[in-house]
Amino acid sequence: MKLVIIGNQSRAMNNFWTVLICNAIAKGHEVVAFLPDADEWTEKLHELGVKIRFYPLDRKGLNPLNDYKTVIALKKLLEEEKPDRLFVYTIKAVIYGSLAAALAKYPKKEYRYAMITGLGYAFEADSFLKKSLRMVAVLLYRLALNQVNTVFFQNQDDKELFEELHILPKNIEIQFSPGTGVDTLLFSEVPLPEAQQHFLLVARLLEAKGIRDFYYAAKIVKEQYPDTIFSILGPEENGVGGIPLSEVRDWEKEGVLQYLGATNDVRPYIAEASVMVLPSYREGTPCALLEGMSMGRAVLATKVPGCKEVVKNKVNGFLSPVQDPEALADIMIKFIEIPALSKSMGHEGRKFAEERFDANKVAENLLTHFKL
Repeated sequence: MKLVIIGNQSRAMNNFWTVLICNAIAKGHEVVAFLPDADEWTEKLHELGVKIRFYPLDRKGLNPLNDYKTVIALKKLLEEEKPDRLFVYTIKAVIYGSLAAALAKYPKKEYRYAMITGLGYAFEADSFLKKSLRMVAVLLYRLALNQVNTVFFQNQDDKELFEELHILPKNIEIQFSPGTGVDTLLFSEVPLPEAQQHFLLVARLLEAKGIRDFYYAAKIVKEQYPDTIFSILGPEENGVGGIPLSEVRDWEKEGVLQYLGATNDVRPYIAEASVMVLPSYREGTPCALLEGMSMGRAVLATKVPGCKEVVKNKVNGFLSPVQDPEALADIMIKFIEIPALSKSMGHEGRKFAEERFDANKVAENLLTHFKL
């Protein structure tokens, strides 16, 4: 059978959906990826045996004409490919891919599946712009999810919010999946570094990832423990909600933290860290924390949807109040003053990753629901 997967970034599809793709191909199915751009990541997917088709997508724009062109382009591709199954994830892929499938009539509605990977900028709703975007997003989600058979949520809070906003059709099937999981073989457990405590945040430079809270917490900790290392690893974000790179560079000049830029392989950086930090405002399932846990790292995150499903408080890490740099700093100091916590919590995180988030288990569960 032919499975079409629609995503918004080839890099993300390569990093997070490779296990699902390889498992589907191993079962004898054809996998076709619809992606916006040709780059080194699309070539990697092609090497796995994936057929690549391209479509136009303005990832951060709000131009209705561009979005209309996206729907029409996706409709044409679906008519050409005539897939047996369709899987869409990320907000624009879910919305425009589902609408395009309804127009193309491929595949049949009973074989269309959507995953809510996170709610994004529009659902923060703390300004007039965000509230306006949220109203539009809610309307589009309602239209789109009427065109699919099954929606997968990554946490209970997102599902409850969709119900509260009356987004979900009455007859839609609801399932849960812990994101993409983590490849526990690729992200194998490694020893902790012997140097001083090193706190690592892996994320795009987005305000909603709690980047500024990490900076303020680091400043507090540095006053008491100046040798502590703080690092941010992740690409720039030029869209709405992004933190200017110049601001991050200023933090570097202050000597508070180091910005490591973007990378194709996070494993060497996780290996050099002792604690993974994510002071996010809301997540679907935070892949960076799963990767850190799989490599035996303790985690420190905010008590928000997505993170609280991954962090067992005081077991494999700590949960901190959201947007509270002082509380974040207090927990960081606890890790510094009780070094054994990093090791014991890291071991617990590895066990939790293997039991709950193994990517092969996640992939098999999804393929079973896809009837593949």
